[in-house]
Amino acid sequence: MEWLVAILDFIGQQILNVPAYLIGIITAIGLIALRRSAGQVIGGGLKAALGFLILGAGAGVVIASLDPLGELVLAVTGAQGVIPTNEVITAIAAEQYGAQGAYILTLGFIVMLILARFTPLHYIFLTGHHMVFMSIMLTVVLSVGLGESGQWAVVPLGAILVGVIMVVMPAFAQPWTRKITGDDTIAIGHFGTLGYIAAGASGQAVGRRSHSTEAINFPQGLRFLRDSMVATALSMVLIYWVFAIWGLIVLPLDEALGIFGSADVGAYIMAAFGSALQFGVGVAIILFGVRTVLGELVPAFQGIADKVVPGAKPALDIPIVFPYGPNAVLIGFIFSFIGGLVTLGIIAAWLNPVFGLALILPGMVPHFFTGGGAGVYGNATGGRLGAMVGGFVNGVLITILPALLLLVFGELGFENSTFGDADFGWFGALIGSSFLGGPVLGIVVSLLIAIILVVAASIFQRKVVDTGWTPGKRRDEYLAAQEAEAKADETASVGAAASEPAQTRAEAKAQAEGESKPDNT
Repeated sequence: MEWLVAILDFIGQQILNVPAYLIGIITAIGLIALRRSAGQVIGGGLKAALGFLILGAGAGVVIASLDPLGELVLAVTGAQGVIPTNEVITAIAAEQYGAQGAYILTLGFIVMLILARFTPLHYIFLTGHHMVFMSIMLTVVLSVGLGESGQWAVVPLGAILVGVIMVVMPAFAQPWTRKITGDDTIAIGHFGTLGYIAAGASGQAVGRRSHSTEAINFPQGLRFLRDSMVATALSMVLIYWVFAIWGLIVLPLDEALGIFGSADVGAYIMAAFGSALQFGVGVAIILFGVRTVLGELVPAFQGIADKVVPGAKPALDIPIVFPYGPNAVLIGFIFSFIGGLVTLGIIAAWLNPVFGLALILPGMVPHFFTGGGAGVYGNATGGRLGAMVGGFVNGVLITILPALLLLVFGELGFENSTFGDADFGWFGALIGSSFLGGPVLGIVVSLLIAIILVVAASIFQRKVVDTGWTPGKRRDEYLAAQEAEAKADETASVGAAASEPAQTRAEAKAQAEGESKPDNT
């Protein structure tokens, strides 16, 4: 029997414990279930595994570029500076937690299908990279919270929590999503949902008389910021240079130059510039790896979901709403970034010294995607003012919440990155906090949180979504009345213009007749 033990040990340690191989196997199983050909199964599994390896290679590039920035921020501020980027922290965490995360991902998808089938929450979350991110994030939080003795519970508890969060958040956002799209055929499956709901509610509160952002002719010169790679590289250059110049001001020259290993100030500035671009390169590699994985993994999952929950709404990635408000995307992005900067200042001046929160530096990837989405949601209920306020509120959330998440993240908080979107922050911090009283209490509280979320979302679905509640209805009525009044004025003006020539002819005729009469005086 020793040979059997050796084989099982080999499979467990050398195959199933390697995240890239495990993702490939899971993808292959999904394709087999969909009755794909042998060539499609082999090719899909290999591509998924290669994509995961590419993701890891990109993480190495990003980490190398972030090391000097982290050292620089720490030197000039005395605080740890963290850039929230989901792809980066996922790649970092996957080295240690990837296998458990893959199990949680697979089982969590099954839990989601069960909940979608047997509860009112008929949503199928199909944003694959966010499934991966949430699975890895919860793996880290639960591993830290449960400790060595509770590792047996990481996978089953994580799967339940992932499955729950994937059906409840699309339900909570659905009234605002339906407001944007105009129908009920799709939902949002993206873990920035708290920010989108907050943006929609903020727009509803402040923008009751504000017109849509799409009535603005936005300068063409700023449209290049819609390219996330360009926006990321540009923002990182600004961040690196701000701290590099700050370092020259407050640090001894030799110490500042030593951070980048530079011989003089010119080389120091350009080294910061090069490191910033390397960050952009690393993120691009990671994104390519994620797309490669998802190109095979998501179709396998989607095909299975269609067979289990027919007629369910697909919950899709946030860019699905971008065409409904292109100007709102750019406005939301800009104001989300501003909100992040303002909140960073508050953390640096107050929350870091008093509570020890890490400095969360604005990351362009989360600010662009979630800020742009928040702009669209804010615009739907509050027009231009709603897009600005909604984007700003989102920027505050994705700066404060990642700082709170780091408190339960353990040693990964020192890698200069964390998860950036709102739902990772609040959900991870909430679950992590439940383990402050010990592993057993943490498991009980986590399961209770899951039950409360499902019940609350089911009630919301029945009482709010299914009844057709529309956010921003008063603004719609005001704008409709204003538009009707404008049309009435326009019609009156056209009528007056059309009758003016006839009046002029009558007056001229009367005047001519008067002049032709003899003067009796």
